[in-house]
Amino acid sequence: MPDPMTVASGVSAAGALVSAWQLRRRALRAEAEIELLQAELAAERHAASHDPLTGLPNRRAFYRLAGALLASSAGTPLIAVVLDLDGFKLVNDRYGHAAGDQVLISVAQRLAAFAGDNPVARLGGDEFAGLLVSPTVDRRWIERATRRLCEALAAPISLGTRTVQVTASVGLAPVHGPTQLAEALCRADAAMYEAKSVAPARPTRQLVDTPYLAEC
Repeated sequence: MPDPMTVASGVSAAGALVSAWQLRRRALRAEAEIELLQAELAAERHAASHDPLTGLPNRRAFYRLAGALLASSAGTPLIAVVLDLDGFKLVNDRYGHAAGDQVLISVAQRLAAFAGDNPVARLGGDEFAGLLVSPTVDRRWIERATRRLCEALAAPISLGTRTVQVTASVGLAPVHGPTQLAEALCRADAAMYEAKSVAPARPTRQLVDTPYLAEC
């Protein structure tokens, strides 16, 4: 006959193992739930600060990122950029809104690639903005950089069995201090709208900001 003490000891050990296993399962489940909640929170934060179509930061996030760049780059030349696609409505009217969305996604990707680590954003519709670190605020350098950006944006975009080509009007303005971001974006926006008045036959539309400060 088994020793009762031995049996009791075995039962107790088995119970301890079961309890430890259950505790381990609960701990793993709790960890999984915490990770899920953290992922959901991160997704919510990303959704609140990014454009859902292009994945670029939205207007609010852009001002935050640009402000951080301005605060950390004292003395470094910075250029505010605002661009708007030319005749974008025609893409939607002719090819449909799905095609228009693909054009916006492609433009966003090209702008982000051009900007590198610098912040860019979709402000809304077919309007985008950026804050670019520049080696200089020399007008000729800015014009060359703008030309390269316009050429990148004007490259053909594949839409399934067809391709489309869009151009952009671009305005630029130097940013002279951390408190002047809104002013620089305002001047860049005014320059961008002035660029839209350039004859459509011009292959790429771009204009460096003019000396005046437009009303916003």
